[in-house]
Formats: sequence, C-alpha cells, structure tokens
Amino acid sequence: MRHPLDEERVFPLVATLRQLLEPAEAPRQRCELCDAPLSDEHGHLVDTRSRRLLCACRMCATAGGRYRAVPTRYVRLPRMALSLTDWEAIGIPVDLAFFFFNSDLGRVVACYPGPMGAAESLLPLDAWPALAERIPWIGTLAPDVEALLVRRAADEYAAFIVPIDVCYELGGRIRRAWTGFGGGATAQRAIDEFFATVLERSVESAPATPRSHGYGQERT
Repeated sequence: MRHPLDEERVFPLVATLRQLLEPAEAPRQRCELCDAPLSDEHGHLVDTRSRRLLCACRMCATAGGRYRAVPTRYVRLPRMALSLTDWEAIGIPVDLAFFFFNSDLGRVVACYPGPMGAAESLLPLDAWPALAERIPWIGTLAPDVEALLVRRAADEYAAFIVPIDVCYELGGRIRRAWTGFGGGATAQRAIDEFFATVLERSVESAPATPRSHGYGQERT
C-alpha cells in the first residue's frame, strides 16, 4: 500500500502546489519595543522624538519617557463655534483636518487626510492662539496623543476629540479608497462610514480644565 506521503516524496512539485493553494496565515503582530506577540486589540504608543506610532503590549504601553500611550476617549463637541473666517484664517485648504500639540516642536500641528495619506500643513497657524482661547475644549487635548478632528460640511463643523492613531487610520482609508482627481464616491463613502463610527463611539461631555501645555505658544 502506498504511503500518503510517497506522492510528495516522488513529486516535490505536488507538495509545493499544495502549499501555494493553502491560505497563508497572516503574520502575527508583535510589540515594537519588546517583540512580544500582540492580540488584534492592542494599544499604541507615540514616539515623541520620531513622531512614529508604535504597536505595544500592555507592559510596554506604560514605558513612559519619550513614549506616550495613545488614549481611547472619543468626545463629540456639538457646540464648537467655528466660522468660515476662522477656518480660512487657520489656512486649511480642504474640508477635513486634524490638529494636535507636538511637544517636541512646541507647537500645534495641522494635518489633512488625502490621497497621499495624512499631509502636514506647511502654513503658519497664526489664528490658532485666538481660537484656542475662545474654544476651551482645545485646551483639554493630551499632547502628542489626542487630536481635534474637524469636518466641514455646508459651513457647519463636526468636531471631535479622538485618539491620534484614529486620524492616521482615516488617512489610510482615504488613500485606499481614492479614485480620480476628486476622490470619487468610494472615498466619500469611506469618510462617511468613518465618521459614523466615530460618532457612535463618542460621548458628549463638558471639557475638563485646560491643560497647561502652552497651546498656541511657539517654543523658543
């Protein structure tokens, strides 16, 4: 009686074809600090020096120092008062942007998601100090790891406090869905679905006492 493996011993190509036809297992994600295996639901860290997002295990998520853990809070800011004049003064050329305080640079950074991912605005945010003074929610953002995410539609503004990794996720979604010059219906649907999820996760909350991290102040 022929052994079931004889066929593979005589015809190595058979074994190779079987391996190619079998679905490959997805590589297991690992902590980028200690290389420990990670579950699908794992946390992230921001390296404040390189501004990189890192996947982290529970132990490394408390590393501290140059690494800051990304929080998980979502807050909807329904009463955020922005005008078209405010938006134009900030200098964002599109209807979707996020803002966060970069502690290494000592200033607020503005980014807008698009077909190339999340692009950083090179325009000076001259109007930001006045905006931060008028809107107290801005002062509650945790530096480096939380962002103010704003979407303008018909001169109305949907504003949220979200984890910084979520903003880069939005950039990735738009990049993958983008078609043609203006993005197309697929990109618009991806944006709508993203904000529906953010809205579902968000709570409406009065702002806490603003943090004393110098929003609107350039580092000297």
